[in-house]
Amino acid sequence: MNRREAISFFGAAPLAWPLTARAQQPSMPVVGFLNAGSAGMATPFVAAFNRGLAETGYIDRKNVTIEYRWANGQYDQMPALVADLVNRQVAVLVVGTLTAGFTAKAATKTIPIVFSSGTDPVDAGLVESLNHPGGNLTGIASITQQIVPKRLQYLREVIPGATMFGMLVNPDARATAPSSAAALAAAQTLGVQIHFLSTKSDDELQQAFTTLTQLRADALLVTPDPFYDVRRDQLIALAARHAVPAIYYDRPFAVAGGLMSYGPDRPDISRWMGLYTGRILKGEKPANLPVQLPTKFEFVINLKTAKTLGLTVPTTLLTTADEVIE
Repeated sequence: MNRREAISFFGAAPLAWPLTARAQQPSMPVVGFLNAGSAGMATPFVAAFNRGLAETGYIDRKNVTIEYRWANGQYDQMPALVADLVNRQVAVLVVGTLTAGFTAKAATKTIPIVFSSGTDPVDAGLVESLNHPGGNLTGIASITQQIVPKRLQYLREVIPGATMFGMLVNPDARATAPSSAAALAAAQTLGVQIHFLSTKSDDELQQAFTTLTQLRADALLVTPDPFYDVRRDQLIALAARHAVPAIYYDRPFAVAGGLMSYGPDRPDISRWMGLYTGRILKGEKPANLPVQLPTKFEFVINLKTAKTLGLTVPTTLLTTADEVIE
């Protein structure tokens, strides 16, 4: 090798080595995270999901990349958002509702799916069983049949003479049917009436409260749904304007001025979804990961709102609450 060849060879080497090193580095896995709500409302859920993911050793932008998609409460956006993430060939697809779970299941039979469901996913037909979900899905599921009667019971304790209840439901949500059935059964047991109000637009939401006034409803139940998540402030304002005592499904509603909330600890559910996502990235199969049931539930009472509505909350209920806002 002459002097000129040597200079050319060794001069090029420093440029070639980094390129070779980069080419040999494995690419980071990509997780598709689809939330049916909005980015702003989902901040605590995203943080909890990342905590769960970190418990398995995965940190966003360090050794995993998370691609976020937001449906902003619009179910008709789900198929396109799921298709986008499937086309990205994500390593795991994380979805936040039963409806999104079915959309994802229809879109791919190979990409692992981690879902969150507000009702029994076995009864709904999403998975084969809780212990052995089968296929490419697993996740966390709340059992509506146990939660809805509790919400109705809490309202009845605050308003002992109540006989007529309204319940907001989104007709586009797959969880609506089992939630409504559970509410109807609970109402029959208590000997009260319940009127279902279908709302999937702002106009229908406004009309629902007009209907509640016409019915002289004593109180209102709001079912879990991204449509209501992104309209939290609007819902609370409407309930205040029409003086309707309402129980919601998530703590932030009570903190923001709603009368009461009762439901599973949603950030803890998101943490579990992060844990399962990390375990799947490490090689575990969704079919072998049992569908988890929430173990943490939160009951929150806003005493300021109760006083505004002229309601006296029984001491027994106050001592039952996980949090009382005064």
